Amino acid sequence: MIEALQTFFQENFPPQLAVFLISMVPLVECRGAIPFGIVALQMPLWEVLPLSIAGNIIPVPFILLLIRPVINWFKKTKLLSPLAHWIEGKADKKKDKVLKYSKWGLFFFVAIPIPGTGAWTGALIAALLDMRIKNAFITILFGMICAALIMTLGSTLADAIISGEIWTYIDTARGYIVSLTGGQAA
Repeated sequence: MIEALQTFFQENFPPQLAVFLISMVPLVECRGAIPFGIVALQMPLWEVLPLSIAGNIIPVPFILLLIRPVINWFKKTKLLSPLAHWIEGKADKKKDKVLKYSKWGLFFFVAIPIPGTGAWTGALIAALLDMRIKNAFITILFGMICAALIMTLGSTLADAIISGEIWTYIDTARGYIVSLTGGQAA
């Protein structure tokens, strides 16, 4: 499935647009767009990072503003009521982590790049907990930037290992250490 998605985006979109669009997808977000851009598309990280952050943040204000009225409307319809309860249940499972530490809880929830966390789920939880939109948005943005930096570091390291360039990075780091200590590195 991952290969099919990779092929679809590589064949149908310019690399920059592919990274931007992938980062907007729930559950994938910048956590999937960054490795895709760096490893699969071989794009430079200075290009991947801002594109993935921009794409990932775009849905957040809409979720914060509209999810509560949408869920309430869903509850009134026979067909969509189960979906509304599923969405609320998903948020309820995660809300204790956020409630315990308020803004810091939301920040760490979004910042730690593991499955089930991220800007979409963080915005959903913030909206359902009636957090102030401005505070929630800023907290989610900084959490997302932190997650993006973690994913960039991990993806760059993985790409260096896969491509065999890890020794170049190690030699560069060794050179920095030598220049800082003014002597020989062991």
